[in-house]
Amino acid sequence: MTRRSLHLTVVFFAGLALLAGTASAQDDSWTAPRTAFGHPDLQGVWANNNATPLQRPEVLGDREFLTEEEVAALQSHAEELFALDADDAAFGDSVFTAALNAVQNFSSRDTATGNYNQFWMVERDWDNRTSLVVDPPNGRLPARTAAATMRAETASAKRQRHAVWTDDRSLGERCVSFGAPRLGAGYNSYYQLFQTPDHVVILMEMAHDARIIPLDGRPHLDDGVRQWLGDSRGYWDGDTLVVETKNYSPFANFMGAAEHLHITERFTRVSEDVLQYEVTASDPTTWERPWTAMIPLRSSPDALYEYACHEGNIGMEGILAGARHQEAQEAQEAASR
Repeated sequence: MTRRSLHLTVVFFAGLALLAGTASAQDDSWTAPRTAFGHPDLQGVWANNNATPLQRPEVLGDREFLTEEEVAALQSHAEELFALDADDAAFGDSVFTAALNAVQNFSSRDTATGNYNQFWMVERDWDNRTSLVVDPPNGRLPARTAAATMRAETASAKRQRHAVWTDDRSLGERCVSFGAPRLGAGYNSYYQLFQTPDHVVILMEMAHDARIIPLDGRPHLDDGVRQWLGDSRGYWDGDTLVVETKNYSPFANFMGAAEHLHITERFTRVSEDVLQYEVTASDPTTWERPWTAMIPLRSSPDALYEYACHEGNIGMEGILAGARHQEAQEAQEAASR
């Protein structure tokens, strides 16, 4: 966990700027700086600390934007709810949804152990949008297929079991990988981009996963070669960097999708301090149609912090030891009946 700020802030976006994901009305005369080899310069550290939820809350119906007064009210409630001494930290979309629902006492999803307290959470950026999803127009993810629903139910049932061995735990819990792309905000959600004439590197703060992406037109790897982060190839479409990724491992997990997943990412620098990041996900075995989200990444003076996971993965030893203890207790109780 990293500590970068101690308070929440609000940033109001103008109408047209909201659609472009910029921090203020975009100056048509502004052009992206260039690298020494002529490409738009996307290098540096970029942060996703947006408070806007991935999906539009159903209570907001077809409203794309909130008024500035409504955002101010949400921010005021969030500041009160998530004061620095709050016992339970709010991750991801929960900051927005808790404020929207006027929650009085926030509790995290982890009811067994709780989370960090709010003191350690990063500053969040607010705007008037009601969802990061821009397609479908309703701001919500498409319906899941029957196969995806079945996979999710199976995975949920598996998580309820004791940990027989490490493979029963998630990739993130095992410090293997947190996957790509990552859309979550406010928790190690920083990225650093590096460029050469024929490669781009996207280094993620979360687990320090590094994606080394060729730009030289080479084909994707053979379909039989599968990787945790997929196989990415990039190219320039005007001033926009486009990255196509496929060949995900069948054991990967992007919101329930794996080996059939195809991701298209578009990176466009729209102002000095905003990198517009669009992600289109397609997997006919998981969603009934492709969907797209747009995230305005903000330039940050911060360096990427060390992500130590379990500090040597000793947490897994405790998880397995606890499971064996529970099994022994249950066996003893069964024998005494």
